Amino acid sequence: MTFAAASGPLAAGTSQGFLSPTGVEIAFLLVGLATFGAALVTVTTKQLVHAALWLVVTLGGLAVEYLLLTAEFIAWVQVLIYVGSVVVLLLFGLMLTKAPIGRSPDADSGNRWAALTVAVAAAAALVWVVVDAFRTTWIDLDGPAAGSTEATGASLFQNWVLPFEALSVLLLAALVGAIVLSRKAKAEQAATDTAEGGVR
Repeated sequence: MTFAAASGPLAAGTSQGFLSPTGVEIAFLLVGLATFGAALVTVTTKQLVHAALWLVVTLGGLAVEYLLLTAEFIAWVQVLIYVGSVVVLLLFGLMLTKAPIGRSPDADSGNRWAALTVAVAAAAALVWVVVDAFRTTWIDLDGPAAGSTEATGASLFQNWVLPFEALSVLLLAALVGAIVLSRKAKAEQAATDTAEGGVR
């Protein structure tokens, strides 16, 4: 009885170690492997439509990873913006440009090794920057969840409001530039057609 009472708090305070992962950690690893495999298929397949669909799987896997990290707000933003908007835009672009449905030889530029070298270097630099930036960062478990709407909104509009607004202005400038270039191209095409009609 005394031994059980003495060992109770010790057993309750024992944390999971590296060799005894929890169910969430196992699920995180499995989903991460599936997401990594989908990302590899996305960049290696020669079928453009299949690449877009595998991109949906990749971004969906990232959303599941965010859910497992209790960042529900970031997960839903991932689904709504990337899966629900960006990928749909890519699919519409493929359909409107009459991209081939089957295998496309033009999808392989022959620069696989150069692209692989750049990708590995970029991944290594990203990992190094993230590890170096968050090496001594600790999460306050007593405060709000790191991925909650409250924490994300407070961090965004207190610490990152200037980059956020600069990014919105940059996107607006890109949109205006695209409209100007498309109108200019249409005007030049109309002028060319008129000149060809006059010559005939």
